Amino acid sequence: MPNFGETNFGNINSIMKLKSIFLALVLAGAGLQAGAAVPRAEYPRPQFERGEWQNLNGEWTYALDLSSTGWERNFSESRGFDSKIVVPFAPECKLSGVEYKDFIPSIWYQRNITIPAEWAGKNVVLNFGAVYYQSEIYIDGHFAGRHFGGSDSFSIDITRFVTPGQTHSLVVNANSDLRSMKQSAGKQSLRADNFECMYTRTTGIWQTVWMEAVSPLALERVVTTTDIDRSQVSFQLLMKKNVANGGVQVSVYDDGKLIAKVSGPAASGSVITVPLKKAKLWSPESPFLYDVVFEVLDTEGKVADKVNSYFGMRKVHIEGNKVYLNNKPYYQRLVLDQGFYPDGIWTAPSDEALKHDIEMSIAVGFNGARLHQKVFEERFYYWADKLGYLTWGEAPSWGLDANDIEAARNFISEWSNIVRRDLNHPSIVTWTPFNEEFWPDEVQYPRFISDIYDVTKMIDPTRPVNTVSGGIHIKTDIWTHHNYEQDAKKLQAQLFNEGKMQSKKAEEVRTLHKGNPGYNRLVVRRPYDFPVYDGSIPYIVDEFGGIRCMEVNPPQEGAWGYGSSPQTVEDFYQRLESQVRALIEIQDQVWGYCYTQLTDVQQEQNGVYYFDRRSKYDAERLKAIFGMSLEL
Repeated sequence: MPNFGETNFGNINSIMKLKSIFLALVLAGAGLQAGAAVPRAEYPRPQFERGEWQNLNGEWTYALDLSSTGWERNFSESRGFDSKIVVPFAPECKLSGVEYKDFIPSIWYQRNITIPAEWAGKNVVLNFGAVYYQSEIYIDGHFAGRHFGGSDSFSIDITRFVTPGQTHSLVVNANSDLRSMKQSAGKQSLRADNFECMYTRTTGIWQTVWMEAVSPLALERVVTTTDIDRSQVSFQLLMKKNVANGGVQVSVYDDGKLIAKVSGPAASGSVITVPLKKAKLWSPESPFLYDVVFEVLDTEGKVADKVNSYFGMRKVHIEGNKVYLNNKPYYQRLVLDQGFYPDGIWTAPSDEALKHDIEMSIAVGFNGARLHQKVFEERFYYWADKLGYLTWGEAPSWGLDANDIEAARNFISEWSNIVRRDLNHPSIVTWTPFNEEFWPDEVQYPRFISDIYDVTKMIDPTRPVNTVSGGIHIKTDIWTHHNYEQDAKKLQAQLFNEGKMQSKKAEEVRTLHKGNPGYNRLVVRRPYDFPVYDGSIPYIVDEFGGIRCMEVNPPQEGAWGYGSSPQTVEDFYQRLESQVRALIEIQDQVWGYCYTQLTDVQQEQNGVYYFDRRSKYDAERLKAIFGMSLEL
């Protein structure tokens, strides 16, 4: 085999090789010493958990491919590259042991995998939590699969490429063309350096990789629909293979006690409905979860596949201009959470860190979060389900050209996978595919937004869709607006008026692009009449505040927040309280808010906590403000 070393990469790989020498020191600092526990060792898919699995996180070998020529140089056949990286942490972050922060068009990973002998007769499935952005998988040099999308999970059946009891070489190639504007970037900086609210990039593997043994008769997926009005839960099955004379047995548990067992056919599309006596409802005040076990029975009645899961009985719907939870109007006090970590960037350093972020938020009075410009991993939703925390699921839509047909095609497939993956989590109460889109194309943009709304509703008709948070609305269930006016009286007045003035935004876009010949060609001949808010759907301020208070945390160069810095911490509390009160006072028009933001993120220093999660303000004081009574 060729030596894929510094002779192939020149100076850059020499640097990476030197950094690998110090990898052990980095791992020690992260509690990941050689021979220690695998990083992020917990099962990554808690709503669909199997017993026979291997976590593939830990030390892999890797090579940066800055010229994107690795495939030509047979990197897919590698038995090991010269440098080492810790998966599932991206090469840009400290916990990976690499910290290469320039653009990475291509990166190659390699590790050996040993298939347990007892997995004979079963399918071997390789699972990826997320790989940014386009990935190709090779086993012993043989192409096994390809995936497009940097935020959605995917699985590849590698059974025909492996042999139980033997060891094989697994190679993963990840490619990213971040500045093409054909892929979702979120808050990844499109410049060489960070700026304003754009941060360090994430490339390659950034969530857990694992392998599991799966029966040929296995469940592929279950769609769970809870019906609190009829006190029942339904499970729609997708099978790997229909079992003509078999069946699926569903067992539901309440605090470890079996309360229902129902069977149905092992056929894709079949629905098994389980009635629940005096169903316990899920809410932030009482986040009760039922455990459920799915067992696929073969033609002899033996268990061929077993999956552990859970569900929460809850309902979210809209009546007039209010959002309801469990048939009661529910005011959402959300916080903007961007899910960045100092040492892991997009990847939480531990499962406990995910849980802790939610606990921090609840401690200062929020009942949920708008998960902003990032698809959070399933373990975060697990903890939100367990702790009683409302979430809005969002795509990292920034960086995508919403006027481009190929970009739209990429987004639709990735977003569809995201909604399918996460729709069973009771904590998710709203889908938000886009953020602050103001594209001038009045043909493609409205079509794109409408299609995404329709696709989301087809996959999940049970939740409201906030199609474009704070941008030009086309088709939406919730009208959202962003306003960082710091004066509370002006904020209140602007919200009351601007909620009905989207046409003004559209006109501003037209004026801005008036001199563009291509734009004029589209707009003059095929104009679009943008909708105007009429009060018939909920209006939520899903970004406000963002108060910077740099005197408390001395700023770094380029650090920023919204408005002028309060002179004292007390000034901060007073400004914050006045803004929240201004929103509460007009609750008949504004039904909920989202404060920017939970933590500082790199140079953006306007969180209620520091970036490293240390306390910045008095939690009880904040809780009194964000928990302000609706009865003023």
